[in-house]
Amino acid sequence: SFLRPYSSALLPKMAQQNSPSLTEVVKQVAEQQRSQASEIEKSKTVLFQLQAKFQELEKEMDSILLKTKTTEREIHLQDDAIEVTKYHCENLEAQVRALYSENLKLRHDAETVQEEFEMTFARNNEYRQKIKAHKHLFREMESKMPVMLELAKKKALVTELKTKKEELMRDLQNPEGSVIKQVQ
Repeated sequence: SFLRPYSSALLPKMAQQNSPSLTEVVKQVAEQQRSQASEIEKSKTVLFQLQAKFQELEKEMDSILLKTKTTEREIHLQDDAIEVTKYHCENLEAQVRALYSENLKLRHDAETVQEEFEMTFARNNEYRQKIKAHKHLFREMESKMPVMLELAKKKALVTELKTKKEELMRDLQNPEGSVIKQVQ
């Protein structure tokens, strides 16, 4: 208790000499608290902004993942379509090669048939010319035969007689004809 009055009296003096007053300390503490509260509010605002940005980025990432999966599916489908098309092209190429070979064979066969036709046609022409020459020769020889000469004369006579018969028939039908006048 002896020390107490001394120390109480001494403490305020020491506090005044070495440190700021209690009000100033309270003010400083209050200012620090306000500053910390302001910093906390700023940090909260930044935190909320970052959380919102994070959620936005997560949504974008989900969207990108969905697009990626869709694109992967499309690529897979395209790969399948490419395989089918490739298989179809290989089949078409095989068909084209087969058709080309068949076309070459047909062209060769057509050339062979054309050559055979031309040879046959030439032989037939040669045969026709021989037949024509034989017919001409036969007619020439036939026309010089005595029987044929006689036949030609008789044909000419028949033609002449037919002509005369027709003239007589016309005269008979005509009342002023020359035959009727001779009879009267």
